[in-house]
Amino acid sequence: MIAQVDSRFQPQPPRLRPSAGKRMPWKSGVFIGGMTAVFLLWLFYRLFIQPDWVAHLPGVVGEMLHLAEAAGLVTLGLLWGVIWLRRGGVTAVSVQPLDLEQLYHLSPAEFEQYVAGLFRKKGYDVQMRGRSGDLGVDILLTKADGRRAIVQCKRYRNKVGPDVVRELYGTLIHEQADHAFLVTTADISTSARRWAEGKPMTLIDGEELSYIAGVMREA
Repeated sequence: MIAQVDSRFQPQPPRLRPSAGKRMPWKSGVFIGGMTAVFLLWLFYRLFIQPDWVAHLPGVVGEMLHLAEAAGLVTLGLLWGVIWLRRGGVTAVSVQPLDLEQLYHLSPAEFEQYVAGLFRKKGYDVQMRGRSGDLGVDILLTKADGRRAIVQCKRYRNKVGPDVVRELYGTLIHEQADHAFLVTTADISTSARRWAEGKPMTLIDGEELSYIAGVMREA
C-alpha cells in the first residue's frame, strides 16, 4: 500500500548510467536558474551601474531593449511557474476520499490525477506520463533522495491477473526504476499477488485505495 512504501521502496543494486534519452528534469531547473542569474545581473548592471553607452542608444534601440527586458521577465516568471506546477506546488491539496463506486465513475485521466494526488500528499515529486507511447507508465515518482518509482493506473472492473503484473515488471526493468506500483479499481487475483512476491512491486486494489485515501485524509 502507499502507506507502506517507505519500507518496500528499497535501494536496488547500482545501475548503469541513464542513456541520453532519459529525462533529466533537474537540468531544466539548472538551465533556467542560469538564465535567471544572467538576467538579474544585467538588470543590476543597467539600473544601478547605469553605463553611459546604454543612455546613448538610439531611441528605437532603447525601446527595443526595454521590451526585451520586459519579455525576459515575463518568460522567466512563466518558466519558474511551470517548474513549480510540475513539482506539485499548487496540487498538494487535500484529496477527497472516494469509495469504490465513485472511483468507477472517474474517467481514466481523472483516475490518474486522483492517484497522483495521493502520492503528492505522501511527499513524492510527481510527474504525469500517461499518454500515447508512455510504455505503460502513467505516473513517475521521485523521492527526495533521487530514487524513482513508476505507477500504472488501471480503472478496471474485471479482476487483474498476473499478465498485467508481468508487463509492469518488464516496464520497471526498462525504466530502470527502483519500484513499481499497480493501482487499480478492480480486484487483484491471488496468482498476480503471488507473482509479485519478492519483487519491488506494490499492488493496490480498489478497496485498498479507498481505505488509504481515507487514512491519509485523517492524517
